Amino acid sequence: MRKPCLKLAETPKMLVTFSSSTSGQLMMFAPTARQMLEIIGKECAAKGVIMSDQLPEAIDRLRAAVAAARSAAASPPARSKDDEGDDENKEETPVGLGQRAYPLIELFEWTRREEGFVLWEAAKDF
Repeated sequence: MRKPCLKLAETPKMLVTFSSSTSGQLMMFAPTARQMLEIIGKECAAKGVIMSDQLPEAIDRLRAAVAAARSAAASPPARSKDDEGDDENKEETPVGLGQRAYPLIELFEWTRREEGFVLWEAAKDF
């Protein structure tokens, strides 16, 4: 049975390290790592592994989530008359899922090519 992940506000600001057996490592803050692990269907435990045979599905899931996020962002929200001409009050564009997922997808791709595996490790469950 999968253990539920903590809510975003409950997560301490800690780092999660993804280490490839073949190509290096990548660090992410826990909220971003949690989002990535949930997309690929993994538990947000302090330690875990994505085996070589699981990498293609993990890559496909991340790419599908990125494509869905881009489609949702492509349709701009309706603007009211009050918003027109008010460029000073516009919010900055947030970092999207694609920008956050791309490094992990690349790490997975390199690891898959060499038939390796990816471990992740954090200070505690997140």
